[in-house]
Amino acid sequence: MKLTSMDISATASASSIVFEALRKAIIQGELEEGEPLRQDEIARLFNTSRIPVREAISRLEEQGLVKTRRYKGAVVTELSPRETEEIFNLRALLEPEIIRNAVPRMTPDLLSDAREKCAAFSASQDPMAWGDLNRDFHETLYSASDLTFFKEIARNAIDRVERQIRAQLVMSNGMERAGMEHDQIIDACAAGDAGKAADLTRRHIDGAKASLLKHLTKV
Repeated sequence: MKLTSMDISATASASSIVFEALRKAIIQGELEEGEPLRQDEIARLFNTSRIPVREAISRLEEQGLVKTRRYKGAVVTELSPRETEEIFNLRALLEPEIIRNAVPRMTPDLLSDAREKCAAFSASQDPMAWGDLNRDFHETLYSASDLTFFKEIARNAIDRVERQIRAQLVMSNGMERAGMEHDQIIDACAAGDAGKAADLTRRHIDGAKASLLKHLTKV
């Protein structure tokens, strides 16, 4: 199991630490789809009891990143192309409304921060960093929105497909296109055009979905 060991035996929030470590390993692909999560092994890696591990796995299951299989216990969730398409369709409904709500609340400092993250994404040569950089850019823009529940659901949806997003960027040579679309989105935000920003965000998500599904059908 590709997890870095950590002594959290004296930590009050052991469950949260295990949860965040497992969540990061799953969305970054360090724990592969279908891989079992053995509670004893995880507890040993973190020098803790099985109780916080069980609690962390339960939280991951609530978010759809883990599911329990008969005789196998908890495993990393596997997504079919249809399920992947459904998640992208959900994102295409939520995220345009989040950014539409956010645009009037964006400050010059936030827009400057978003431009820096947009540039970092476009300049990166490390495929393993692309998912995080992409997320950082979008979440910076979305942070101005007060649609808290929308943002929570969107974040969980992105978690579910982040591995696929990174694969799509790698397999389809999609970095250049994604960078250009990011520039267009932030330009619309800077101009205060919430409707255009929402439309560009929807098209950005739909384009990534189409590219990814094309790749998945070839696998």
